[in-house]
Amino acid sequence: MEKKTKVNAEEGKQDLVITREFDLPLELLFRAYVEPEIVEQWMGTKVLKLENKQHGGYQFETTDPKGNKHLFNGTIHAFVPDQKITRTFEMENTPFGVQLEFLEFESLTEDTCKLTMHVVYESVAQRDQMLKLPFTQGINMAHNRIQDVLSKLKSQTN
Repeated sequence: MEKKTKVNAEEGKQDLVITREFDLPLELLFRAYVEPEIVEQWMGTKVLKLENKQHGGYQFETTDPKGNKHLFNGTIHAFVPDQKITRTFEMENTPFGVQLEFLEFESLTEDTCKLTMHVVYESVAQRDQMLKLPFTQGINMAHNRIQDVLSKLKSQTN
């Protein structure tokens, strides 16, 4: 099965660009990133804090199959509803440093939209280490869950 989420990682660079087109209205996709109840559904995580504003922050907690809790957090640097979110992202207690994420939301038609994520890592080595994990498979699965969760939500409101 073809991955609908595209990950572009240029050799020797410390960033990557992730793009995905969704069969969803732009406003609905944006909600998947800002409404705690929806975030929890597609990420399979608990939202401890989510302040959607400039200088806001977030903290998520997830539990792995062995019962270990993992915290993810960051600061929101720019927040423009239905357009963009600029934030940091950090997984606590891991060898990965803080990354900077630029999320841009673009309407393609009334019922389709595109998400572009530009992710900058502290170093080329750190980015390459992330790509050795099942990262691209994981982001594609997460985006598939967004599509599924929001499609159900959309059908409930129609």
